[in-house]
Amino acid sequence: MEKFLNIWVISKYASLPNYGPCARLFRLASHFNKLGHKTILITSDANHLCNYPATRRVFNHEIIEGLQVCWIKTKKYVQTASVSRVLSWIDFEIKLLLMPINRENKPDVLLVSSLSLFSIIYGYYLKLRFGCKLIFEIRDIWPLTMTEEGGFSMWHPLALILGIVEKFGYRKSDLVVGTMPRLDEHVLERIGEQRPFFCSPLGFENIKPEPIEKERKIALESCLPKGKTIVGYCGSMGISNALETFMECIDILVEDSGVHFVLVGDGDLRGKFMERLDHRTNVTFVNKIPSTVVPHFLSLCDVLYLSTHDSKVWKFGQSMNKFVEYMLSGKPILATYSGFPSMLNESKAGEFVSPNDVNALKVAILKYCSMSSSQREEIGAKGRRWILHNRSYDRLAKEYLLEMEKLVA
Repeated sequence: MEKFLNIWVISKYASLPNYGPCARLFRLASHFNKLGHKTILITSDANHLCNYPATRRVFNHEIIEGLQVCWIKTKKYVQTASVSRVLSWIDFEIKLLLMPINRENKPDVLLVSSLSLFSIIYGYYLKLRFGCKLIFEIRDIWPLTMTEEGGFSMWHPLALILGIVEKFGYRKSDLVVGTMPRLDEHVLERIGEQRPFFCSPLGFENIKPEPIEKERKIALESCLPKGKTIVGYCGSMGISNALETFMECIDILVEDSGVHFVLVGDGDLRGKFMERLDHRTNVTFVNKIPSTVVPHFLSLCDVLYLSTHDSKVWKFGQSMNKFVEYMLSGKPILATYSGFPSMLNESKAGEFVSPNDVNALKVAILKYCSMSSSQREEIGAKGRRWILHNRSYDRLAKEYLLEMEKLVA
């Protein structure tokens, strides 16, 4: 296609590299821009993963790595599951409506990405105003996630409102995009009809890693005992992380002197887990580490573990950064997961184990820990090769652009 597109990307949670861990949407938008398509990313400074500078300006325009960005000053919140977070969503939507837009070239394609779902309403307004094509991208399936894993009733007012907005977005958009592979089945369940669908999964940016301070490396390495097979976990330790089965398995395997478990991160349940395993000598808890240090920790482990709840959310496939990080490490992966299988089964880089089945997890852990180092390295290398070939943001951006070009052709 000869024409270069004007692309607007709108997402409340599209963290910028200047202020926190760089988000997938920033990487994709940056690649759209590098490929000649004039792209602007519109996001918010109310993001629990980032630290934006204090400012009196509502609309803050910057050029970051060549990409035009506007971050909007919105209501802050502390707890992720709180009324304040919902009010922050609403504040973002109100300020989107107030944002001066005449200074930008009108969009050919408008990409609205959750969360917040409410942004699709503003997206539909711009679609009518400019006659542009509208993409509705889902990165977390709401309200399904809040009812399946957050403990909310399906009749909760917020769940009902989000359900209405979700259906509106599926019907009014020109293309539905999911970071999970089978979102199209969820769309069919929700609105009773098939919609044009494309899967754009999570990926990685092929950039040179930042150097790690020698003292930090030594401190981290000292947490891992020598001569043991290390089973590692890196991430949050909260309700949504479903670590109870893992904790029970650690408890059971305390007599196996050759296996040691290392958990890195924080979260609401970390203290409870530490107290439960306080007298166990086969586990070490390490405080949260910067994202730049995570690859080094993963490289020190022999087997990596991640977990999900036995939830309908995963029926449509998983969309977790942890899968990408783990596969890049070149280590075999064990995942307690009951949903649509992808990545591990495609790459043969590990195994899925049924959630809540402690015995099955124990058997899988002992199986991988009894392997030789070379056997584990061979399995982990399959995952690294697969992820490098399939999930670079350069490749994912080009695939996304092909879908956009089909829309406007």
